[in-house]
Amino acid sequence: MLKKIGSLLFALSVLSLVIFHPIQEVSAETLSDIPDRSKENINLLIEKEIIFGYTDGTFKPKNPVSRQEATAMIGRALNLDNTKQKTTFPDVTSDMYASGYIASATEKGIITGHSDGSFRPNETVTRAQMAIIISRAFDIKGETKKSFPDVANDSLYYEAINSIASAGISVGYPDGTFKPYNKLTREEFSILVAKAISENGDYVVQEPSEEKPEPQEPEEPKDETLDVLDERIVTADSLNVRQGPSIDYDIVGKLTTGNAVKVHKLEGDWAYVSYGGLKGYVHTYYLVAKPGEATPQTVAIDPGHGGKDPGASANGLVEKEVVLDVSLMVRDYLKDSGINVVMTRQSDWYPSLDGRVAIAQKGKADAFVSVHANAFMSSATGVETFYYAAGMTDRERKSYYLAKFINDRLYKAMDMNNRGVKNAGYRVIKATTLPSVLTEIGFLTNDNDARKLKTQHYREEAAQAIALGIIDYYNWRD
Repeated sequence: MLKKIGSLLFALSVLSLVIFHPIQEVSAETLSDIPDRSKENINLLIEKEIIFGYTDGTFKPKNPVSRQEATAMIGRALNLDNTKQKTTFPDVTSDMYASGYIASATEKGIITGHSDGSFRPNETVTRAQMAIIISRAFDIKGETKKSFPDVANDSLYYEAINSIASAGISVGYPDGTFKPYNKLTREEFSILVAKAISENGDYVVQEPSEEKPEPQEPEEPKDETLDVLDERIVTADSLNVRQGPSIDYDIVGKLTTGNAVKVHKLEGDWAYVSYGGLKGYVHTYYLVAKPGEATPQTVAIDPGHGGKDPGASANGLVEKEVVLDVSLMVRDYLKDSGINVVMTRQSDWYPSLDGRVAIAQKGKADAFVSVHANAFMSSATGVETFYYAAGMTDRERKSYYLAKFINDRLYKAMDMNNRGVKNAGYRVIKATTLPSVLTEIGFLTNDNDARKLKTQHYREEAAQAIALGIIDYYNWRD
């Protein structure tokens, strides 16, 4: 497929999240924003010069903790060598403040990089990653078996999670789950490190580490009288479900993108919802209308190329394989949201361009989305989405908005350059009566884009973004 050429301005922004100058005579009492529940833990780390406050007199407990910051904290706790040096990771340069700790921790087997060889120093640490880092750093071994419904026994992080749970460092959430993919804040990671290094294990807080409200329980609707006011779709990657209608209440669980919830009660900006056995309050900002049952939506998802046509190939990636993986996840997200899906292919075979349109129309689709990955010169980077319009018929107007909704979600989720929404006469979106778009999820020929597209994380991000863009379109259309 002919790839479009666009002029690019690509700026790399480097985040410095961790090199904080310590405040004179600093303690948890002198920092203005340390929650009472974690002062003892954070004071322990301050005394040992493992973590510091900011020069403005704050600790910023809710800031995310990056992989670089976490490694620096572990490095200080273990007195590792912090001499700035070259590392084995292409994205960790010798001038980065934690390069010495990263090199030392790698040498000792405490940390490893991602499968693509990168370290991703500014990526937020997940609870699963935390378990691996802490169990390795402090040589923590599980003496008893701890079972969590969301941690499979054959997962890569099972032993690490079992070890820190057995040691009482992180025992999971009140609902019995561990939530391995939840991202950690500075406060949460500090508490866990403090508990790992404390001699008596007394540095214990209840998870999740949030302020509790005054002891006034919300009046929860009785299950036997619950009416369903509406059904809504979750748009957040991770949406907290709380005991009451404000952020002051404890988290009882989480919902993810595409979950279809039943709404039973509204209190201001909060809704009391249920999803399976999970019940609680969520903010309505992260809920969108579910497509109506009377006129079910059916979208055709077209993974580009396939079979004899591999599409673009670069950086160890083959376009037909990448887009099939992403497209199948788009299908699953949409089905969970109540949208019917027609796939033009679900395996490695090649339908012709006209054949793809025929499959969509035979399946009574009312929209068509073709998924591709781009290729051009190595400097070309980013996300772009195409529609076709000779004038501005109703179909062409709908195609434009479908492209816009998808593209707006996609470039943000992929954290890539936004190349925009463009009009182009690709046959697969031109020779159809359906509102149709073709979206390019990144350049295989660009090192940074390709590095992301090699990972399951960013493929899932792309799939969620495309699915949410389609949901946005249906909500706009209806």
